[in-house]
Amino acid sequence: MKKHTEWFENENFWLNYGPIMFDSQHWAEARGIAQRCTDIAKLGRGDSVLDVCCGPGRISVELALCGMEVTGVDITQPFLDAAAETAEDENVSLNLINADMRKFSSRKKFDAAVNIYNSFGYCDSVSDDTLILKKVAAALKKGGTFILECISRETAVKYFTEGEWFERAGKTVLTEFKVTGAWEGLSSKWILIDSDGKRMEHVFIQRLYSAAELRDTMLHCGFSEVAVYGGFDLSAYDQNAKTMVIVAKK
Repeated sequence: MKKHTEWFENENFWLNYGPIMFDSQHWAEARGIAQRCTDIAKLGRGDSVLDVCCGPGRISVELALCGMEVTGVDITQPFLDAAAETAEDENVSLNLINADMRKFSSRKKFDAAVNIYNSFGYCDSVSDDTLILKKVAAALKKGGTFILECISRETAVKYFTEGEWFERAGKTVLTEFKVTGAWEGLSSKWILIDSDGKRMEHVFIQRLYSAAELRDTMLHCGFSEVAVYGGFDLSAYDQNAKTMVIVAKK
């Protein structure tokens, strides 16, 4: 029987769409976010951090520049290759592991873990999302901190748009968004058009959790304390929240 492959396991997708999603603005924000993460988790130089679904190393490299010992895990090898190149350019060391977080295990226990920039909720099932949270909890030391940033159901409703278009990385980008179920997910269609008119498109769905729902799930996944905030400044998660940042303690 042919193994089922989920969309995020397709390396060609990331090779084409990675430069669009990880644009210069997101790279520029990385340093400040990494510093806020070290402050939130009360990390000192030499402490160990697990970057969950690290992508091209945007946060991993900045955490290493802050003096952390960083392990980045991602399912996409080209992203890990890019992270290694950036780390070399910045003269920092990263431990990079090509693995699916649903299957990840580590004898090493970490002082903190991070999952930044909306990379949670893409698995086919709730049980797989839950498994990832359990894997993160298992990888932390007792008292360790997990910082998760992702879109919530509430922020998805507040900032919903049916689509937009823009120019980026030499391509025209068109996006179309639709609600799935009773706000259970958000369907995103990304269309890329090259200067020569070549067109490619991809549709994916992100599962949406309410803040309370995800908080309670994490409390059942090995975390002893879970707090929800409206940003990395630890502002209130209320009607003014721009994003959802969850800080969990093991």
